[in-house]
Amino acid sequence: MIKEEKSDPLISLQDVSVHYGDGDIVLKNVNLDLYKKSFHFLTGASGAGKTTLMRLLYMGIKPSDGVLKIFGEDVSNLSSEDLCKLRQRIGVVFQDFNLLNHLSVLQNVELPLKVVGTPSLIRQRQAKEILDWVGLGNCFDVYPDTLSGGQKQRVAIARAVITKPDILLADEPTGNVDEQIANKLMNLFYGLRKMGTCVVVATHYRQFVNAVHCSELTIDNGRVFANNKNREGVK
Repeated sequence: MIKEEKSDPLISLQDVSVHYGDGDIVLKNVNLDLYKKSFHFLTGASGAGKTTLMRLLYMGIKPSDGVLKIFGEDVSNLSSEDLCKLRQRIGVVFQDFNLLNHLSVLQNVELPLKVVGTPSLIRQRQAKEILDWVGLGNCFDVYPDTLSGGQKQRVAIARAVITKPDILLADEPTGNVDEQIANKLMNLFYGLRKMGTCVVVATHYRQFVNAVHCSELTIDNGRVFANNKNREGVK
């Protein structure tokens, strides 16, 4: 068991609410701190707000009320440039993959390393290694629009983890792959956690939630409830 390190939270939500226009509140007065080396499953019924919370943690949206701090920074007070810098420390797996169709699979996976200035030969080598690991070693020069949904999912995951991010946010990352690949990907996420990453995985697959000894964050009626199996990495 990995013990929680005494440190400031990487993610802190203080009385955070999110609502869209004049519609219903999606998230209500959420208070949550997530730490380095922690692993969390995010669960809830369809439409409960899992994707909204993930977008919030990625700083794709800002709180309607309350304070969201990422790496100790209040995101409401940051410029677009500063938000982009923080996002470079976060890996994200979107439900719709967000792959760039004009780039090859290898170029898509390389992209986060290119953004931070990694030399070409190094980023190509690392991208090929992670693609081999997820079973796509024969797809380096293929373009995303020719791939199946499961293959796109694995490309998106390879791109998200290649920088060994401080935070990894994965929205239904195993929804398009078979059980064997799903288990391999979950092991990859858990390995990142051991290296120090704070991992949040939105899922509806109970077999993963029940099998892994970590915290479960459940959204119900706009509120987030923590069911912590080992009390690590969450308050």
